[in-house]
Amino acid sequence: MSQIGVNSSSFSIDRLTPVLEHFRVQATLFHAGPLCGHQTFEAQPGRGFLHVLRRGEMDLLYRDGARLARTHLAQPTLLLFPRAVHHEFINPPVDGSDFTCATLDFDGGTRNPIVQSLPDVIVLPLDAIDGLQATLDLLFAESDQMRCGSRLLANRLFEVVLIQVLRWIIDNPDRAQVSQGMMLGLSEPRLAKALMAVHAAPDADWTLERMAGQAGMSRSAFAAAFKAATGTTPAAYSLDWKLNVATSLLRAGRPVKQVALELGFADAPTFSRAFRRRTGTSPRGWLATRAEEP
Repeated sequence: MSQIGVNSSSFSIDRLTPVLEHFRVQATLFHAGPLCGHQTFEAQPGRGFLHVLRRGEMDLLYRDGARLARTHLAQPTLLLFPRAVHHEFINPPVDGSDFTCATLDFDGGTRNPIVQSLPDVIVLPLDAIDGLQATLDLLFAESDQMRCGSRLLANRLFEVVLIQVLRWIIDNPDRAQVSQGMMLGLSEPRLAKALMAVHAAPDADWTLERMAGQAGMSRSAFAAAFKAATGTTPAAYSLDWKLNVATSLLRAGRPVKQVALELGFADAPTFSRAFRRRTGTSPRGWLATRAEEP
């Protein structure tokens, strides 16, 4: 897709915070230090991984459709698996590579709009992101020695690292191999204005004309550019965002009727019908399923 308007690197409006406020991510440190030999990380529904290769060389194997893809890593590298993907590390049997690793639990799991718009794996040299090293230095200092609050602080620093990576992805979608979805839409300055407006006011009636006006484009040009970037229509996206926010509010304990009114539905039955069409179950049924998950 061709670039629209000015280069995204000069577009300084915060495009991430409204998304992360609705769909939080929790990082949990689970390893710091050498990894020797063959390590396997099984795919677990709703769980991602963020690995930082600090030193050493290794081979990465990961499930790419029906095959195992293999990549050799020979420099400090960040590995982001936003969704459940089987992957393996093959390190020397002695004096293996040095890693700091965390699991990632995204609100909404596979329905999280960030997760939906990222590839299965992002392999990124640590020096690709300006300012990342300062955060990593703090992370390594806390993960290498256990002091009061170190594990909690390391978890939060991993979340900071993730935000820095997501910011880099928005500015560099081609290098991140982001081909379609919300993150690509946010990388396009004029489309991003419309998306941010929708994200900030999910209760509003987002017609094509209104969204195109936010982008400063004609309806036809906006509709075509929006579909090319996000893979869906403006109307479908705005409804999907509304219902994604609904799941966030339901998880937080809001009553169904209150969620319906907050998000601009005429009443609870109208909301429930739209929710069922999207998820295959009612809001209460969806909540019951979430309660049964481990």
